[in-house]
Amino acid sequence: MNRRAFVNLFLGGSFLGTVVSFLYPVIRYLIPPRQTEAAAKRIIAAKAGELAPNSAKFFRFGSTAAVLINTADGQLRAFSAVCTHLTCTVRYEGDTGTLFCPCHNGRFDLAGNVISGPPPRPLESYEVEVSGGDIYVSRKT
Repeated sequence: MNRRAFVNLFLGGSFLGTVVSFLYPVIRYLIPPRQTEAAAKRIIAAKAGELAPNSAKFFRFGSTAAVLINTADGQLRAFSAVCTHLTCTVRYEGDTGTLFCPCHNGRFDLAGNVISGPPPRPLESYEVEVSGGDIYVSRKT
């Protein structure tokens, strides 16, 4: 192998390595790794009496965020806190009685249905059960 062939091989390999080093993070960003869901199907989200009327509490449900809401009339409701549009975290607005996604002004009612904005699907809702002094949240079957 002469010197020119060696330099061409070296420069070609360097260029290929540079291209791969730029593309790899982009591909990893576009195709995130699969996350395994926690095995827990029922968790304790809060203590009874912890939530004032017309307030909310965020908690972890598996690998995602969830929100427990005590409505103005005292009903407990739980939803996934991840917006179905671009996975932003929703927040509860007590004055309007809705869940609001600040990313693109998505709004959900207290049944999880889309009221306005770009979200394509309703929020995932969970079952709420008060037992003893604890509030349990579980996936709907």
